[in-house]
Amino acid sequence: MQQYYDILYPAILMLLGLGILAALIRAILGPRIADRIMSINIIGTLSLGAIAVLAVYFRENWLLDVSLVYCILSFLAVVVLAQLYIAVYQKKRREHDE
Repeated sequence: MQQYYDILYPAILMLLGLGILAALIRAILGPRIADRIMSINIIGTLSLGAIAVLAVYFRENWLLDVSLVYCILSFLAVVVLAQLYIAVYQKKRREHDE
């Protein structure tokens, strides 16, 4: 059974890497700021999954602690980006109304 897991874990990591690459392309191309924010959130989530798979693959429990810290930082980054987006939107709206 272990031989199947030795094939499965790298395959999962490659799929997660492809997902991160696709989300990075979406973050670069946009077209809207909301698309970019969602792409950053997806990159954080897929990276979290990759760290968790690595923790199981290498049997290292400390990587799960790293993934929890990364999850909190990713969440805070998305919240900050959303707040900036809201502030820019409100500023443009006020300028348009005047």
